[in-house]
Amino acid sequence: MASKVYFADLRADYHENLQQKLTRLMKTAGMGTIDFDRKYAAIKLHFGEPGNLAFLRPNWAKTVADFVKDCGGKPFLTDCNTLYVGGRKNALDHLDTAMLNGFSPLSTGCQIIIADGLKGNDEVYVPVEGGELVKEAKIGRAIMDADVFISLNHFKGHEEAGFGGALKNIGMGCGSRAGKMEQHNAGKPLVREKACVGCGLCAKICAHDAPVMVEGKTHIDHDKCVGCGRCIAICPRDAVVPPYDGSFDDLNCKMAEYAKAVLAGRPHFHISLVIDVSPNCDCHAENDAAIVPNVGMFASFDPVALDMACADAVNAQPVIANSALAEGDAHDHDHFHRVHPETNWMSCLEHAEKLGIGTREYELVRI
Repeated sequence: MASKVYFADLRADYHENLQQKLTRLMKTAGMGTIDFDRKYAAIKLHFGEPGNLAFLRPNWAKTVADFVKDCGGKPFLTDCNTLYVGGRKNALDHLDTAMLNGFSPLSTGCQIIIADGLKGNDEVYVPVEGGELVKEAKIGRAIMDADVFISLNHFKGHEEAGFGGALKNIGMGCGSRAGKMEQHNAGKPLVREKACVGCGLCAKICAHDAPVMVEGKTHIDHDKCVGCGRCIAICPRDAVVPPYDGSFDDLNCKMAEYAKAVLAGRPHFHISLVIDVSPNCDCHAENDAAIVPNVGMFASFDPVALDMACADAVNAQPVIANSALAEGDAHDHDHFHRVHPETNWMSCLEHAEKLGIGTREYELVRI
């Protein structure tokens, strides 16, 4: 049976601004039927990397948080730390970045919690029912502590997943640093010798004696290493790095399995804004020009149907001149594949559907 995906365009006038229109979309889509009364509600979003201007403005987050509060809930904005070196690799830098990009209790009406803690290793091991590649997902603790889960997604291109929408925001975004490493690769950490200062912190945190010191530099004994990623989180010089050796299809399937772990057993709702559709992830410290015109707002209880509807909507748009999309193969009518030909975004949706998260079949309801 097709899932309902609700859509609102970006037209506004003095009767109703865009934030009010988003509120009407959430109401019409049934978000208010969730029991929020005195419940903790995690609103998962991306705070944007410093230098990137394509991330969703804090105003959108405030609209969602206000809706939850009006329903009696206790909302908080959340994300997990990144695996790569950047402005969100630990909770302090992450909060600084959020504040720099305008997110604060004053601008959003609720608090911010970095779900996997100071160093990205405050995680919960969550069984993945039906998981083929992941048996236990490593999810940020604060996200799993929430009673209700809401995803607020900026829909855009992605250089590995094809596009970043609801499933990526949930699956990859909710993984701890070790969880992100598990999704990105099938291997174990490596040490960049030039960056290593021989401090020994990785050896102290390892429960398996995998880090060994050789002439003042650490090396990882892969026969002992179990791939938990704690050494990546603890290293003060970012000398311990993941190998990034998994295929893009494996990445997409693992993201779907992580999303299954996050959503199972509790109420959830999903909102995607198809605006400023940059070709790459908001994790970049820059954002290239939008590849298609702005489309609108989408909402659904089904994240699979939501991603499918957003992808179809983007692929129906004209190509913006002087964008990365205009430089691709003009005969490729899949805009995301055209920008990143090596990706296959459908593999994530197919696997998510197989896992029972949702369906790719949808009925678009315009408000």
